[in-house]
Amino acid sequence: MSPQHSIRRSDPAIDTVVRPIAVLDGVRYSLELIMFDNFHAVDRWTKKEAHCIYQAQIVAISTRHADAIDYKFVVDGRSVWVALPLPAWVDYKHRTGQIITDQLGVEIAGHFLKTALESGEGVTKEIYSLTVAETLRHLTEVVQELEANIVVPR
Repeated sequence: MSPQHSIRRSDPAIDTVVRPIAVLDGVRYSLELIMFDNFHAVDRWTKKEAHCIYQAQIVAISTRHADAIDYKFVVDGRSVWVALPLPAWVDYKHRTGQIITDQLGVEIAGHFLKTALESGEGVTKEIYSLTVAETLRHLTEVVQELEANIVVPR
């Protein structure tokens, strides 16, 4: 992918400029800046806008003896953790030959939070543990959203 490629910002809640970040249909992508590290989402039921900011990543094996990586976000001043299972990294590597990077993990966790808010699920718990299937689904949706916003120069 050439440096001239850029991203069209179709979602005003995403205020960063990004480059592609994964593998889709055999095309390898890399990440420069991320979309879901600092974003706004509107809760479906309350219509209240929530400000979500990525803050930390912790390998949960050391803190809570879980086979996961925890991503901490501050959602309107409250800590919310999203736990992504480590077997998702293995599954993705077997399927694509690529790895889930730290930054892509942030994307996946942030996408989950944004989706939960906008779908009406809300984010009322302190920690959310995703399954391997949920993690890979959010990864695919992040990549598809990114691809939909790629502008190829003519």
